[in-house]
Amino acid sequence: MKAAERALRQVEIPGKKPDYSGKVRDIYELGDRLIVVATDRVSAYDVILNEGIPGKGRVLTQISKFWFEKLEGIAPSHYLTTDVAAFPAPFAQHPGLLEGRSMLVRRAKRYDVECVVRGYLAGSGYKEYKASGEVCGVKLPPGLTLSSKLPSPIFTPATKASEGHDENISFDRMATIVGGPAAEKLRAISIAIYTAAAAHAERCGFILADTKFEFGDLDGSILWIDEALSPDSSRYWPIATYKEGVAQDSYDKQVIRDYLDAIKWDRNPPPPALTEDVIEKTSRRYEETLARITGSPART
Repeated sequence: MKAAERALRQVEIPGKKPDYSGKVRDIYELGDRLIVVATDRVSAYDVILNEGIPGKGRVLTQISKFWFEKLEGIAPSHYLTTDVAAFPAPFAQHPGLLEGRSMLVRRAKRYDVECVVRGYLAGSGYKEYKASGEVCGVKLPPGLTLSSKLPSPIFTPATKASEGHDENISFDRMATIVGGPAAEKLRAISIAIYTAAAAHAERCGFILADTKFEFGDLDGSILWIDEALSPDSSRYWPIATYKEGVAQDSYDKQVIRDYLDAIKWDRNPPPPALTEDVIEKTSRRYEETLARITGSPART
């Protein structure tokens, strides 16, 4: 069977439709709880592709579970359980569909910003630095290049767009969106999570170049929500091949982005088809990231 045919792009629970479907996750509302299901859908440049990546949803769920549990002391999260038997009906009756790729979580009011932390220059941050010497209003030293390590991690928020591209914004603009005190807390929490995660990743042979977080408010307390330091939300670079000044061999969906750039896709729908080789290589990258970070392979 071909890899693309094994990918689960849609999880269908009899008699239940998701209350929200995102690029990857389907969300079911249960009062003060949510069930979050990670499919094998994959997007690039904010467009959902026609093919899925086999096992991707399981990897995202299990790596998020790992980080939520490991860093609970730094940032309490919305995570409750991944044990499908503990889910309410009718979800508990469908372990074959949901096991390994779903979470029961607490419901929180989302802050409508992406909390991005960068320890290295890459992606939109590098482009912004080249143009202005700054990233999201943060002044950086001259002479940095692609993949340079920053003197210290920087907080570079972005708008949370429901459609289209997120937009990098300054901290001051973030403060007008969520309020000054909340912005200060979110920045501090984000940098603390990144610092702890980067240290663990280094022990696993990875550089955590950058990552993005989402947070929500629950009864006046900040909860870490959505996903946690997954290959979809983070750039993991192998330490063994790291070299400043060049693009890195990133353990995420960079394989897909490189392919789409090589065939000169204009980044507008409809997306082109992915080749079998690109699908297989991307799937292996996700699985290897999970295994190295958590010490455990994805369940099948």
